[in-house]
Amino acid sequence: MHIGLTYDLKQDYLDMGWGPEEAAEFDSIETIGAIHAAIERLGHRVSRIGNCRALMKALVSGERWDMVFNIAEGAHGRGREAQVPAVLECFSIPYTMCDPLTAALTLDKAMAKRVVRDNGLATPDFSVVEKTSDIDRIRLGFPLFVKPLAEGTGKGISSRSLVMNPVELKAAAMAIIEQHQQPALVETYLPGREVTAGILGTGETARAIGVMEIIFKPQIESAIYSRHAKDNYRDLVEYKLVEEAWLAQEARKLAVSAYNALGCRDVGRVDLKADGRGKWQFLEVNPLPGLHPVDSDLPILARLNGIEYSELIEKIISYTIERTSNKPVCG
Repeated sequence: MHIGLTYDLKQDYLDMGWGPEEAAEFDSIETIGAIHAAIERLGHRVSRIGNCRALMKALVSGERWDMVFNIAEGAHGRGREAQVPAVLECFSIPYTMCDPLTAALTLDKAMAKRVVRDNGLATPDFSVVEKTSDIDRIRLGFPLFVKPLAEGTGKGISSRSLVMNPVELKAAAMAIIEQHQQPALVETYLPGREVTAGILGTGETARAIGVMEIIFKPQIESAIYSRHAKDNYRDLVEYKLVEEAWLAQEARKLAVSAYNALGCRDVGRVDLKADGRGKWQFLEVNPLPGLHPVDSDLPILARLNGIEYSELIEKIISYTIERTSNKPVCG
């Protein structure tokens, strides 16, 4: 099988003058190389395509692939993660992971939470702040947590995200609007344990391969899973599987339900946190989970559950083949 590989290479954007924070979601050359090598070990031929513009150029020139392994995040707009899937659907080329609708829906955290909530699943109460006057209409009790509406990789999250009063709330929300040029999501803060669940499969085949707890080490400045904490996880964070079987099962159930409610496919990672009573609640889902072989949460979680990197890539491709075999891609 000839498999194309679509991605946004971090160094390309840094070379164009983007800052480290702006390019944080994009992938390193190590990630691209690891995926490429894993696919080749499965006996497939791999072509590195690149970002959405490179994909369109290749398609116009007549290039085609039996499947595309897509991890492209997109560069601009709330629907940026939907761009590559939409182009591939236009050409009826099968591809891994989420479709355009799910890609756009899940990047907007408030829209994703509305769908999850409408499916009867627990998620913290929230408000969206687009301008200063929106803050005055918030009726949520403190403490609150503030983060960008449509970002990943911990972008825009820091010790200032946890706010205890209206003054801190206004400062945190307006900083996000000004620095990230997008609305701020304001949620009721959950004080309990924080976990992430890895999911493989689609619909009825979807299953959680494990639930991994994020445990902050004493030397961390604030117990918040920020981009700084993720980048320096070896020093600041410990990852452990949830030991209590019943608690892990509850997390698996909620994670898979949210994953399916949002239309995720093939693979994904769902973030959960416990409230003051120890009940899990949905935070967000990543339908294009990071796949750095050493540093990304999903491969770490997979290793803790006895799934090595090559096997993880094989499973993603297998679920995609199963889902797309003899089925129309569009319509």
